Amino acid sequence: MVLYQLENPIRVITIYGAQGLVFAWFAYLAYRILKRDRKRLNLIFSGFYLSVVVGTLFNFIYGPIANEQIVVILNYFTNFGAFYAPIFFVVFNLILLKSEKVITPAKQLMIFIGYGVYMFCMIFFVLAGAGWGVSLNVSTNWSPVWHLPFFLYMILGVTLFTILPLLYLSFQIYKKFEDEELKKKWKFFIFGVIAFIIFMYTIFFSNFLNNPTVRTLIGPIGVILALIGGYMMYTGVGRQLEK
Repeated sequence: MVLYQLENPIRVITIYGAQGLVFAWFAYLAYRILKRDRKRLNLIFSGFYLSVVVGTLFNFIYGPIANEQIVVILNYFTNFGAFYAPIFFVVFNLILLKSEKVITPAKQLMIFIGYGVYMFCMIFFVLAGAGWGVSLNVSTNWSPVWHLPFFLYMILGVTLFTILPLLYLSFQIYKKFEDEELKKKWKFFIFGVIAFIIFMYTIFFSNFLNNPTVRTLIGPIGVILALIGGYMMYTGVGRQLEK
């Protein structure tokens, strides 16, 4: 086992510094939401933050490991956590728009499982090997490189099943609000969602392009977007769930 701290300090700063900030911030926001109440809406809303936290945790685990088979598998769980997260807001918005009598717990579970199956199927790209899934070894400087099939699978799936529905539902809810204060708060949520979406797409293209300059530029920008987006979503909606 090789400690990358000795070989690539920038990578260590990125994983345990920059991503560590996202991990701590999202964990704190989830704690604030759940501390007040653990009703269903709170659990679903906090699920977004906790999913990212779990994904980042796996990134921390494989950070110092120099075994290609292990890190590729653990990277799979990192991707699962990070890109499964938006489905929680899709379900949350559906409940707000249609009510829980229409979007019953059974329907909510079906949505979670359905998207979970799609995310699970990432494993087939991992098992397919070189040219299909993710390369993560010495030749890539232990940074994940997405091959075209995996890149298309992820960007199309995440966009069609979470991003587009989330944006559509968010704007539909906004149009239903008549109170200006509620509209203002919901705008914060929408802007936060957009910031997080941009953050996700920076990861998609950074891993696909595999350009050191692009990675260096996108890294801090992505972290800032995640931190700001997480806070704006919490300010717009999550803080109200505490009451």
